[in-house]
Amino acid sequence: MATATTADIRQLISQMTLEEKAGLCSGLDFWNTKGIERLGIPSLMVTDGPHGLRKQQGNADHLGLHNSVPATCFPSAAGLASSWDRKLIARVGEALGAECQVENVAVLLGPGNNIKRSPLNGRNFEYFSEDPYLASEMAAHHVKGVQSQGVGTSLKHFAANNQEHRRMSVDAIIDERTLREIYLASFEGTVKQSQPWSVMCSYNQVNGEYASESHKLLTQVLRDEWGFEGFVVSDWGAVNERVKALQAGLELEMPSSGGIGDAKIVAAVNSGELPVATLDLAVERMLTFIFKSVDSRSEEAVFDQDKHHALAREVARESMVLLKNEDGILPLAKSGTLAIIGEFAKTPRYQGGGSSHVNPTKLDDAFIEMQAVAGDAASFLYAQGYELASDEVNEELLQEARDTAVKADAAVLFLGLPDRYESEGYDRSHLSLPASHLALIHAVAEVQSNIIVVLSNGSPVEMPWLPQTKAVLEGYLGGQAFGGAVADLLFGEVSPSGKLAETFPQKLSDNPSFLNFPGEGDTVEYKEGLFVGYRYYDKKEIEPLFPFGFGLSYTEFEYSNLLLDQTSIKDTDTVQVSVTVKNTGSRTGKETVQLYVSDVESSVIRPLQELKGFDKLELQPGEEREVTFTLNKRSFAYYNVKLADWHVESGMFNVAVGSSSRDIRLTAELEVVSTAKQAAKFHRNSTVGDLLANPLTEGKAKNYGSIFGMEEAMGDNPEMFLAMMKYMPLRALIGFGQGKYTEADLAEDLRELNALAGQEEVNQPGDK
Repeated sequence: MATATTADIRQLISQMTLEEKAGLCSGLDFWNTKGIERLGIPSLMVTDGPHGLRKQQGNADHLGLHNSVPATCFPSAAGLASSWDRKLIARVGEALGAECQVENVAVLLGPGNNIKRSPLNGRNFEYFSEDPYLASEMAAHHVKGVQSQGVGTSLKHFAANNQEHRRMSVDAIIDERTLREIYLASFEGTVKQSQPWSVMCSYNQVNGEYASESHKLLTQVLRDEWGFEGFVVSDWGAVNERVKALQAGLELEMPSSGGIGDAKIVAAVNSGELPVATLDLAVERMLTFIFKSVDSRSEEAVFDQDKHHALAREVARESMVLLKNEDGILPLAKSGTLAIIGEFAKTPRYQGGGSSHVNPTKLDDAFIEMQAVAGDAASFLYAQGYELASDEVNEELLQEARDTAVKADAAVLFLGLPDRYESEGYDRSHLSLPASHLALIHAVAEVQSNIIVVLSNGSPVEMPWLPQTKAVLEGYLGGQAFGGAVADLLFGEVSPSGKLAETFPQKLSDNPSFLNFPGEGDTVEYKEGLFVGYRYYDKKEIEPLFPFGFGLSYTEFEYSNLLLDQTSIKDTDTVQVSVTVKNTGSRTGKETVQLYVSDVESSVIRPLQELKGFDKLELQPGEEREVTFTLNKRSFAYYNVKLADWHVESGMFNVAVGSSSRDIRLTAELEVVSTAKQAAKFHRNSTVGDLLANPLTEGKAKNYGSIFGMEEAMGDNPEMFLAMMKYMPLRALIGFGQGKYTEADLAEDLRELNALAGQEEVNQPGDK
């Protein structure tokens, strides 16, 4: 059926048996949906691949134990996000989509867009950021890229899948404001911008309810509030009760339940528990997807492996973050003698373990790539340094490393976390490098002062060894072209331009989730609330090892002329923010300009600053360019639980731009005026301070001093009196007024106050 209309699909549904309808809502096997041959409904394939297609050959296992077809392995999400480059992420998506077309894959299961609550999460390498705005921008452009090729995506894991420990049963307890501002916001921005074909629900519970059975998450929030138009698929094995999940808004159960789920659906319809209309709506959504995929199929699809590898190398370069460069030791000269030490140099750690494991089309060897980039004028020595298969310190290998390093002008150490340290299925227990890697740093430092460390890891590590190094390049899990990208950066073929999408703590106990991760039994409480990542380090004035947004370059950038096109706006308006950035160094480089917003004075607890804009630009030496951002209501709002909506408080906001969250270069003030009505109507338990905070009632509130006869006693310090009264409920004026103020007076005042504020009087809990 070509280009099936809604009417066509509904006509098709009318011809289906109850059993066929139920069957469309579960998988045929591990990776394929069910088809109905007699009605011309095909079976389609979905498969893993946030950073590369993982289409398994032969029997499927979901854990990467069997080989998959060769595909380009791009850097994992932790690295991709560090590029801060929307267009580049979209190009990666386009490449992934093209490879899916070649392999006849209808949906690529990704991107992963959960927030990095703790650096211990074993799957953090698959997620973008600790910040929901950055995460949503990265994910949205990934989705746009893939889907531009006629291949669907499955945004995952919705929602609050922030740990692997007991991931299939744990109950994430999160207050509503935190849920909305942090853990749902990364998904919200992606859905609204890019409309992924599907969303994958997570294994875990959220506030006492399995995500797969949450009508609030899957229907109320995802569809009704955000306007999601696609279908919801379970994470593999995430369905608890099939009928409840279908009623909540989960269309497709994966993998195949062997007919068990189908039978439950049929029985529920026959008993009247499940309305036929609910099942038909699910089937309509599945058929809409199926025929969209059929219409988008490209039978002649091909892709150029070499071009995709070149793209993987470019992306890896953009994703790596230069953390330290003492004495300008980098870039290295293409001469002299270099010691390359560490087994990762020849056996790279380039991707994470678990369901995203990709079989690369080719794989760079960093040692060979460095030789190729440096040319014949440089000499290279190699020492293994450690055994990847063991954490044990090997003294013979350490001595070999010393003997090699002492002969060189500088030593490049390839260090990081072996596969077994971080993977889907379990969390990390610490942030340390293996003992063998730590011993190698100390051993080489005994004989060599010029040490450059290249890290391969999916999430932060502690660095007590930092003083023993001259330079550190965070390579993350850089994909199949990791080695070539490292060579390009170390020898200055390009300047590093990655910026951290997460905070690196000095030590694990600095992390805001430390006392509440991974929880007790099947419960984990997100007691840190809004204060995830840099929001916490800023508020607590804790110095991180490396802050959010940080990354060095081989050149320097100067910021000037921060301008706002308005100094005061209503919250329904937008404001244009521009700033000029100049490359003041001698090399071409890229800078990511970051914009943060702060509420100067708020009645609710808010972070000191929040990322609300960013742009990455390339500048030649001496070149300058203006960058422009647009801020809207959401840039200034917090989620007001009482209103069940986003709300801006009238007042002053700081708009700041800089090179990182801790390197703010310029700031400007903006007044934002709320157009919302008073969030709550005044009642007998409202406080004097509530009235003082509202400019419409402030004057009347100041008059309450006369009830106490204390204005004269306070003399020329009336503010002291008002401060004392700030948190006094209005009903208390009756008692303290000693007959000067009565219940009748209070009733009359409430009518007047609510009239002044444009509200009608309302009863509140505690009213009589």
